[in-house]
Amino acid sequence: MVLTVTALRKGFGRQERWEPFTPREPSTLVYRRDDLRRIWEWEIASGHYPSKRSIPRQIGFKSSPSNPALPPPQRTLRPSRYRPPLTVATTQADTDTLGVGPKRTYLDIQATPPNVAYPPRPVPGSVADLDVLMKHCDFSDAKYVRDCLEVLRLGAGLDNGERSRRGRMDEWKYIFLEQNGTTTEEEEEDDVGDTVVPNPVFRPPVEVQKLTSEAELLKKDGATFESQVSLPAPLTHRVASSACDSENPRLFHMFWTGPFTDKPYLALLSFLFTQNTGIHLKDDASPNVCRPQFWLWINPGPAASVPNPNAMHDMFEGLKKSPWAAPFLHHRFHDVIKFKMWNTTEQLDGIPELKDEWRDLKDQLFNSGGYVISVPKEEDNATSTKTDEEDILNRTGSKSSSSYDRLSVILSDMARFVLCHRFGGIYLDADTLFLRDWEELWGWTGAFAYRWSRLDKYNTAVLRMHKGSALGTFLFRTAMKNGLDFHPMSISRYTADAHLEGLLLRLPDALFDSAWLNTEYYQRDRPPQPYFTEFGDFFDTPVQNSAAPQALGFHGFFRGAFSYHFHNFWWKPFDPSRNFPDLGQRFLAGEQSARAKLNMSNEQGDDVSEDKRDLDWSAVMKRTFEAYIRGERPNMYGEWIQW
Repeated sequence: MVLTVTALRKGFGRQERWEPFTPREPSTLVYRRDDLRRIWEWEIASGHYPSKRSIPRQIGFKSSPSNPALPPPQRTLRPSRYRPPLTVATTQADTDTLGVGPKRTYLDIQATPPNVAYPPRPVPGSVADLDVLMKHCDFSDAKYVRDCLEVLRLGAGLDNGERSRRGRMDEWKYIFLEQNGTTTEEEEEDDVGDTVVPNPVFRPPVEVQKLTSEAELLKKDGATFESQVSLPAPLTHRVASSACDSENPRLFHMFWTGPFTDKPYLALLSFLFTQNTGIHLKDDASPNVCRPQFWLWINPGPAASVPNPNAMHDMFEGLKKSPWAAPFLHHRFHDVIKFKMWNTTEQLDGIPELKDEWRDLKDQLFNSGGYVISVPKEEDNATSTKTDEEDILNRTGSKSSSSYDRLSVILSDMARFVLCHRFGGIYLDADTLFLRDWEELWGWTGAFAYRWSRLDKYNTAVLRMHKGSALGTFLFRTAMKNGLDFHPMSISRYTADAHLEGLLLRLPDALFDSAWLNTEYYQRDRPPQPYFTEFGDFFDTPVQNSAAPQALGFHGFFRGAFSYHFHNFWWKPFDPSRNFPDLGQRFLAGEQSARAKLNMSNEQGDDVSEDKRDLDWSAVMKRTFEAYIRGERPNMYGEWIQW
């Protein structure tokens, strides 16, 4: 066989270098280069690109666009192997933006005695420099989750009173304040005389004769290009502050289908335990920050169903009767937790880019990565003899691994983009727990999601976008031409084919999903704390590691990360021994109702001898958040709830 292959190779007499064939997925691109450039220009001018990363040469900028979200560069720019001197033009270089924005002052955040028992709240109006975090956390650069979490902890002062590192840590500072004026901190420190920055030099992205063509852009096969993109006037970038901003609302969105369970219950409790909602203040006290709100969107029936005229009334009646949901209807949480009803028709009609065309794709509305679940007409579906457990169309939530509500998951893939584009804010999957205040992430004005573990693709379990943005217009029109597919892998293809990945920053999963790499056999030589080899370890902590949850508590759980994503397990209770809301006398009726459904007496399980000896991480997290609501402990920042 070896001789035969050799003979064939000589017989064809090929002299070129052989390149391994890597199959390319079909292109999804439906926009011309000029429109892609307009999208970049709009986002940059609106202050949605606070990054120093370069714009891909394929976009074809002829000059460096001014960037109001970046401070001016230092007066002296040192050449590097990646950036040619400004006096040199090259046909291979990407384009850098020209910062014209406010000064940045990076903070050394540490609590001061005597207030050292708990970490300090983030400085109002502070901003996380995600470029710095990419430097310390990017898996593509062989950065470890363990090391990333340490930078996240120390840079935010979360290691309060427990810092063992010594020496200068300026390189780990990633939180800054913006100040009016465009003089940079570096310029004040460096004596550079009258040195000035030369005007930006045009570095052609491709050969000049190709600038007006679609060279290096591969159009979707069989599709026509979109007509010239129509965008509103760019927004005015504002200096980051603690004040509420209508263009940058602090809204957390979450989508839920089916009976209200312990999963959205714990997500909401973690929100109250970590975010600066002001519930630690008296009612007449005014907070010094913009209070974030949590909008929980409830789909009242199966994903493919149409809400009935009484759906809103029925939804709130159901919430009142649910022991897991009723506590959040308390007037103390009225300003920060809102229950919203999801209506697919209403929501899609609220998207200008879709409202006139989405009905043409109604039969393939549930499309995930090209896998389409067809929804029959109502009269056809009415004759079905399948039970709810057997029929995927009638499921309302995932009751077990074998009855997974795939339709609702697909609908949620689309819902997150709809909600962010219509209202702005940050979307989180319902299997997410908050682990710290997100103040500094609100300050970063760019859009972001995070990385799909080891793959250089998106996971949109956390998604931040601006309402009515050019990026949103691009995504919805591209999805419209690609079967309304909003699966994260499809979103990855849309942005990659159009060279727009920079506008949706792909953050390291260490920030939101710290266990993921370990569960896929990566970085097990230096894992973070805790060490999970599979996502189920959160619910069933291995015996050899089961001392940690009670000994370390909340502060020992991926400390530094912004959130934790436990990846489904909808059917697995957080706390099997106490699988009911345990919020104290104020909410006793709900607890008793839940106990009755479990055939438990009101006293059963209250003796410590009946409790599980080694508590799992999920149980410790639930009991920690509940103790805060009961008034038995403060939140993670040492603040006590005020009723």
